[in-house]
Amino acid sequence: MLDVLRRIVEEVNNAPNLDQALTAIVHRVKQAMSADVCSVYLSDENLKQHVLMATEGLNPESVGNIRLGFDEGLVSLVASRAELVNLGNAPEHPRYYYFPESGEEKFNGFLGVPIIHHRKVLGVLIVQSMRTEKFDQDSETFLITIASQLAGAMAHAAASGEIDRILKQTDHLNDNSKPISGLPGGPGVAVGTAVVVYPLADLKAIPERKIQDIEAEIAIFNSAIESVREEIIALSARLAERLPTEDRALFDAYLLMLDSESLAGETLAHIREGNWAAGALRLTIMEHVKVFREMEDPYLSERADDIYDLGQRVLSHIQRTNQKKMEYPSDTVLIGEEINASMLAEVPAGRLKGVVSARGSRTSHVAILARALGIPAVMGAKDLPVGRIDGCPVIADGYSGNVFVSPSRSVREEYIRLAKEEAELSSELMTLRDQPAMTKDQVHIPLFANTGLLSDVTPSLHSGAEGIGLYRTEFPFMIRQRFPSEEEQYRIYRQVLEVFHPRPVTLRTLDVGGDKALPYFPIEEDNPFLGWRGIRITLDHPEIFLVQVRAMMRAAIGLNNLNILLPMITTVAELADSKFLINRAYEELLEEGLEVKLPKIGVMIEVPAAVYQADSLAKRVDFFSIGTNDLTQYLLAVDRNNANVAGLYDSLHPAVLRAIYQTVQSAKRHNIPVSVCGEMAGDPAAALVLIGMGIDSLSMSASSLTRVKWVIRNITIKRAQDLVTEVLEMEDGQTIRQYLNSRFEMSGMGGLVRAGK
Repeated sequence: MLDVLRRIVEEVNNAPNLDQALTAIVHRVKQAMSADVCSVYLSDENLKQHVLMATEGLNPESVGNIRLGFDEGLVSLVASRAELVNLGNAPEHPRYYYFPESGEEKFNGFLGVPIIHHRKVLGVLIVQSMRTEKFDQDSETFLITIASQLAGAMAHAAASGEIDRILKQTDHLNDNSKPISGLPGGPGVAVGTAVVVYPLADLKAIPERKIQDIEAEIAIFNSAIESVREEIIALSARLAERLPTEDRALFDAYLLMLDSESLAGETLAHIREGNWAAGALRLTIMEHVKVFREMEDPYLSERADDIYDLGQRVLSHIQRTNQKKMEYPSDTVLIGEEINASMLAEVPAGRLKGVVSARGSRTSHVAILARALGIPAVMGAKDLPVGRIDGCPVIADGYSGNVFVSPSRSVREEYIRLAKEEAELSSELMTLRDQPAMTKDQVHIPLFANTGLLSDVTPSLHSGAEGIGLYRTEFPFMIRQRFPSEEEQYRIYRQVLEVFHPRPVTLRTLDVGGDKALPYFPIEEDNPFLGWRGIRITLDHPEIFLVQVRAMMRAAIGLNNLNILLPMITTVAELADSKFLINRAYEELLEEGLEVKLPKIGVMIEVPAAVYQADSLAKRVDFFSIGTNDLTQYLLAVDRNNANVAGLYDSLHPAVLRAIYQTVQSAKRHNIPVSVCGEMAGDPAAALVLIGMGIDSLSMSASSLTRVKWVIRNITIKRAQDLVTEVLEMEDGQTIRQYLNSRFEMSGMGGLVRAGK
């Protein structure tokens, strides 16, 4: 049964459209369960009806014509309960509704399961039997599993408007005004053209893309085929002495497939239909994989993997040819299953208007980078039909997390208006750039910048930052193919310290692991966020740590504006070991005759253990910096890069606010300053609360500085403290955010927390 399930799931995932996916489902499920009928109903929310959209066993002419109101029939019973219904004699049930044209009068057994995506019922999958008996438990679990897989395909179809088209709704209902829901990643509104990006040699991620020059694409494909042929011949020859004849036969099979009319011929046919070489190859390979997967013979079925591997090889050569041919329009909205920093960097300056990623959350590093660049971003838009929207007009709302694909004229005009208003607001806020971040009752709250790129340092200074509250030193490590030397690090840190002198600069020691990997220092763990990362790595490798802190202290000679920040501290012992190594490096440099000074040392409070040891840690350091990104993740047990649970990630959750408040109180008891360097600091609503809690300074993306400065300059400490008292009594993060956002609306500055002005 597992093998049957795998084949059905693969067939659904590879179906080019929802119609074919539904047809495949009803055929395969009816066959696998030996049922007499299998049908799928889609739920039409606008008309409040469940519509029969595919069946095998009922009259095919009833497809699209049988419509049950949300309170009619057994199908509606399944949907309203959002749970399975299993009956041995369905016609006797009071909710049974008979359609003469369906031909279902001879069926008695009924099993229906809801198709649910994100708590919403999208449709109902049913099987029926002539037997007067219930379906068994194996049938129940099998059908539930199939429905859960079908839910993803239907959610994508709903997001792209395909379900609307299938249901043949009226024009006023099918105006593409329905958004795809994601998570706010970076404030702002992007109105532009979708440019889909994808990882190299990932065949399943290749989108369809229309082309003009068919002959050029044919040449690219033929060249790739020839390159792979040469590659396989060379590989076979190289391994001739080490592989037995039967194993070398695989290479011969590859060559036969390359020369076959089925692979090359079908791909060329797809190209001539207007698809680019990579997309045409994907269609051909996935069609062949499907055929082999369905074969009963285990040996032949496994050959599907060989076909897929061959397709990957051809794709890699196609991409090498196409790599420099990517075109970015002037209003590029970059879209992908998962976008990384290098993809952002590929877009020419001035052309990137927005970023939409199907994976990740507000605290993903690509979202942080987008905010640093002032680019609107939406993360975790998991229902986005990435492969089918390249070149489409799109709108990305970085405040709400909504994405509109091919929006209606009214939606587009409204967002163009909002974008214009936002530009006006940003222009007005820039007048605050050189004004002090001073509350109405004359309390100074220094605002610092978060950065990690040399190219971002000068813009941070020009944005009005009073220093750097967090310099992420891992970026120079991540862009190299080896560990940077002490001299290379010294030159980078010196530039940063000089640009901001005499303003303070806080350099965080190497913080890799989790979602930040080094290509030359691989860390493979089942649960990396709870694994070997941050200070744990550098204490286990003191040679890395010592080189880095030596470079930092050397870079500060004559400037004396360096602070060192230690990440991921969970025990007093880790802090003691870190300080020992810093002092050792300091003594070494003094012995070398360098006039270094011991910098201030702080710890990041980003794990719950540090919150509960804050008093002990505060006795031993010069300052605290609260990393709200990880602190929120660990307190709420929510992987901040997992789109499935990213909606639960909320830095205004009462538990997070109380942990921050407790940390501040510990810092105050020991007379050390405490700052917030997580993304929470750049959130105007959260900044209100942080100020009221007694945070001494805030550090954020440069693009957020003027927004937070407006908040500071328009409130008194007493009013902020009163707000803290109120929100700490609340029990829900969403309630807290709504309450705080309402304060902005009442003050006429709702544009700080939503699109528009």
